[in-house]
Amino acid sequence: MATFISVPLKKSSEVDLVKPLSKFVTATYQGSEEQGEYLRAVDELNKLRKSALGRPLDKHDSSLEILLRYYDQLCTVEPKFPFSENQLCLTFTWKDAFDKGSLFGGSVKLALASLGYEKTCVLFNAAALASQIAAEQNLDSDEGLKAAAKYYQLGSGAFGHIKDTVLSALNREPTMDISPETVGTLSLIMLAQAQEVFFLKATSDKMRDGVIAKLANQAADFYGDAFKQCQYKDNLPKYFYFQEVLPVLAAKHCILQANAELHQSMVAKQKKHFGEEIARLQHSAELVKTVASRYDEYVSVKDLSEKINRALAAAKKDNDFIYNERVPEVKDLEPIGKAALAKATAVTPPISQKFSDLFEKMVPMAVQQSMSIYSQRKAETVNRLVGTMREASNLCNGVLASLNLPAALEDLSGDSIPQSIVEKSHAIIQQGGLQSIEQLIKDLPELLTCNREILDESLKMLNDEETTDNELRSKFDQRWSRTPSSDLYKPLRAEGANFRNILDKAVQADQVVRDRYNTHCEMIALLCKPENELNAAIPSANPTKTLQGSEVVNVLQSLLAQLDEVKSEREVLAGEIKAVTFDMSVTFLTALAQDGAINEEQLSLAQLEQLYGSYNQRVQASLHKQEELLGRVQTSHQEFSNLKQSNSEANQREEVLKKLASAHDSYVEISSNLREGTKFYNDLTEILLKFQNKCSDIVFARKTERDELLKDLQQSIAREPSAPSFNVPAYQSTPAAPAAGPTPAPRTVFSQQPQQPPAKAAPPARPPPPATTPQAASGPPINMPPTALPPNNPSPVAPLTQAQGPPYPAYQGYSGFYQMPVGYNPYPAAAAYGQYYMPYQAPPGQGYPGAPPSGQPYPGYPQQPPQQQPYYPQQ
Repeated sequence: MATFISVPLKKSSEVDLVKPLSKFVTATYQGSEEQGEYLRAVDELNKLRKSALGRPLDKHDSSLEILLRYYDQLCTVEPKFPFSENQLCLTFTWKDAFDKGSLFGGSVKLALASLGYEKTCVLFNAAALASQIAAEQNLDSDEGLKAAAKYYQLGSGAFGHIKDTVLSALNREPTMDISPETVGTLSLIMLAQAQEVFFLKATSDKMRDGVIAKLANQAADFYGDAFKQCQYKDNLPKYFYFQEVLPVLAAKHCILQANAELHQSMVAKQKKHFGEEIARLQHSAELVKTVASRYDEYVSVKDLSEKINRALAAAKKDNDFIYNERVPEVKDLEPIGKAALAKATAVTPPISQKFSDLFEKMVPMAVQQSMSIYSQRKAETVNRLVGTMREASNLCNGVLASLNLPAALEDLSGDSIPQSIVEKSHAIIQQGGLQSIEQLIKDLPELLTCNREILDESLKMLNDEETTDNELRSKFDQRWSRTPSSDLYKPLRAEGANFRNILDKAVQADQVVRDRYNTHCEMIALLCKPENELNAAIPSANPTKTLQGSEVVNVLQSLLAQLDEVKSEREVLAGEIKAVTFDMSVTFLTALAQDGAINEEQLSLAQLEQLYGSYNQRVQASLHKQEELLGRVQTSHQEFSNLKQSNSEANQREEVLKKLASAHDSYVEISSNLREGTKFYNDLTEILLKFQNKCSDIVFARKTERDELLKDLQQSIAREPSAPSFNVPAYQSTPAAPAAGPTPAPRTVFSQQPQQPPAKAAPPARPPPPATTPQAASGPPINMPPTALPPNNPSPVAPLTQAQGPPYPAYQGYSGFYQMPVGYNPYPAAAAYGQYYMPYQAPPGQGYPGAPPSGQPYPGYPQQPPQQQPYYPQQ
């Protein structure tokens, strides 16, 4: 029977997966135990792509398995890496499978920063390779028939999957080979061939004729649908591939319908419906005759034709001599049923038999993003609880410092340094005193400047690339089809603006810390002095030893001890809160598997409430206890102040002690703020460096994409004509002008009757050639007379009814070749004058003649036929 149809593979450019994926893994899983494993998996994925796409593939199951494994890996990798133009940007370039290019440039290709595009093209190649493997099977064996059916159904399912997903995967216009119209047609062709294989299997197994007829009729129907799909889509006939496929589809439609009629005639014979048997055999013979006359170049129906003719002759003989039944019209016959055994194989990854996920331990990006947001929520909860306790402790210290406690209780002698002030002085000296704070304040501007420079450089790269993109877009207008940089960089610019806002707020916070330091620096310097100098700087007062051991002093000391205990409990509680850990990835993965999406807010808030609900209650209890104790301290301190002797020296001494206590608390807070500021700037530097790398990567990817697009545009411009077409003079298109010369006929022209060329009148003498304008002269030379060109691709042809036969294409062949008229004369000019050019014969005894006049042929040599040059009739 006819040769089966296979699909050519697409070709891809080389892409380095290692560098960008490794950079993402290193940045995301820094310090993780799985980092090394993920880096090895990235290298394996890159090797797998080279094996699948970087070399010619054999038409064997092992090659198909490699393609399917790579496709499965892409499906598992896609949700685990942030593949996009503005994050992890990988540009994949693929050529059109059917476009063979032109004289001035390569074939049509498309470059996109989309993993969905890569998946689509890889699946196309898997379907195409499956069709090639199926076409190589030995259909004389049972194993070959089963394998061919399996591969054709796989190809049909893969092409159908591309049809349903390509537009959403690319978010832009695809190349013609993977457009929904093209892959939809290919899916129908593969399904028809799978059904044909089932018909061949049934024939080989000698199943009942009724079953075989239904299988053949269904296969014919599938081929008819594929043929109509080709005819109705204007963009498919542009491919030479579909111009070659079109007659094969029509031929197979006829052949399988003829087989269906043949086997149904056998059913009629068994039922003793001899008139129906003859009618079906006649229809089958007509179909086979049509194939033999129109599509003999593609298929051979000799055996089938002989089989039908023998059966028809025997049936007619028996009917004429024995049965004498009336032969009904074909249109009056009962329609043959259909049995569809071929079904497109659904594409549900994993589809390879030896698949193993290289990134099995890596969670999807949806889980990673949910984990990131959960971490932020957790950090906010911890900071809120710890910050609330810290503010409460600072408030307590401030109230006690304003009351000069506990220094007032220790200073009952009036002339020695209170023990609490001595301890505060030693603590400040151990932490480095003023020098440590001044060094931290000095380092902040340098860190701030470094961060600003990184941010400015990152945004400058985006601005420069966007400027270049705008210039090229303005130059090439609609030809510059890639995504505008202004749209692509919006998320990055928003991120950069956020970083700028963070830096501005940090500058304001730094200024607040400096102002507070300037306020307390004098008293902090006093605490840094030796004890004798510190004691001399504190005013002395009259002794108040009479208050020692009083009830008021004892109450105050008890309350202060309770406040110290509360603050100690808070430090322990803060450590417990910071130590709480919980792995939310399991919860998010479960939700993603069950619902297909993650409600991060609901899950995170519920888990945080479960983890920190009890701690929140303990923090609130600590605040209430401190508030109660401070109220009692203020009441007792009022009684204590009334008992003390009021004099100016005592007031001055107490005021200095209050400032010293407040200076210590301010020193501790300022040091903490400055260290937090230094850590903040250092952490921000790492974040900004990642942001800079992200900007650098996308700018580099855009530059690569820009270079590819510029190269394609240059080739496209080179293929365009250098000058517009010009009007041909009217006298060149007169009806009297004869045909110019031979044009090769297409080898796929069908159902065209020979035509005799019209008689040619003798032309008048040729005048000089007409002058052409400079603009016309710059265009391509005209070496053909203005004859009517054949039409372009034929209009869609609707199939005829079953009774009248299959849809036959008005096939014109591919563009550039025209029908050769029958009776073609290779010497039109000589024939027009009624003679051929004859070689020169010199008279006896004479030599060669002299040189001929200018423009005349040299006598004595055989003349070449005219090279299709137009002659110009007299005006």
